[in-house]
Amino acid sequence: MTEYFRPLVQHGPTKPVEAKHLAGQALWFTHAEKLTRGGPAEIVEAADIPADILERLTRSRPAIAGLDMAQPQIMGILNATPDSFSDGGVHNSVDAARSAAVKMVSHGATILDIGGESTRPGADFIPEDEEIERTRPLIQAIKAETSALISIDTRKSKVAEAAWQAGAGLVNDVSGFTFDAELAPLCARIGAPVCVMHMQGDPATMQDDPQYDNVLLDVYDFLEGQIAHLENLGLSRELIVADPGIGFGKTEEHNLTLLRSLSLFHGLGCPILLGVSRKGFIGNIGREPRKDARAPGSIAVALAGLSQGVQIIRVHDVAETSQALRLWAAVR
Repeated sequence: MTEYFRPLVQHGPTKPVEAKHLAGQALWFTHAEKLTRGGPAEIVEAADIPADILERLTRSRPAIAGLDMAQPQIMGILNATPDSFSDGGVHNSVDAARSAAVKMVSHGATILDIGGESTRPGADFIPEDEEIERTRPLIQAIKAETSALISIDTRKSKVAEAAWQAGAGLVNDVSGFTFDAELAPLCARIGAPVCVMHMQGDPATMQDDPQYDNVLLDVYDFLEGQIAHLENLGLSRELIVADPGIGFGKTEEHNLTLLRSLSLFHGLGCPILLGVSRKGFIGNIGREPRKDARAPGSIAVALAGLSQGVQIIRVHDVAETSQALRLWAAVR
């Protein structure tokens, strides 16, 4: 029976001698929740975690494209689409995107995630050539204006290759490398850092009726399997980021279950990316129907993720998030 270990994360300079640092960060843990499928959870001491899993939980994460994974990194969202759920049509001209990119970087974004195909619930498929036409000129323009890491948010190998040639430095695939069989080999061949996300179904149907045996463990197993697949193709685990895919083929309760137990995903041995910005569950729980007025709720969830050791937060509201992060860090 497979066992899973979720570290019970703490912080502070005064800690027991037996405490283990989490993923090379200042956070630490002395105990973990041991989980199995079908059995009761139990609390175990860190010393009782199997050595290979403990090593994954504790080892420092190497820099991704030069970004320190021992410090929180902000990924700014820049959608070159007319129909993205929150900012569709806002950045789909070169001048508007370039201006927005410069502003995001000045406010604290170290990564800019460029997308040319909406992945909102119910979104339609966009042909590769159209997606390239939307994203390549923006990447070229932004690359000339800023030194921030540019991420291409795509499921398609031809789009990723065009973006890489234009100056992108990370491939962020919402399908977790299940949509296009050529994308994973491409990334391995060129040595591109990647983000592997979990999504049940596809954007057009993912929210129809998502079902899981155990959402936390099902998502973990999927990510572990896809990371192993990328490794088998020759891509180092040190170049892989994992994203549990909040809001992608998940109900509100699924989302909350994952958010409560994010520290489990450190067992993958990769940095964790959390993308919750302005999503529907934040509007529902926060009682805010306006998507562009959900910064407070988005920040609250992002900081909760950082408290569990998440390394990258993907956001629309960069300035507000940066301010909150500075205060959060100062208080801690």
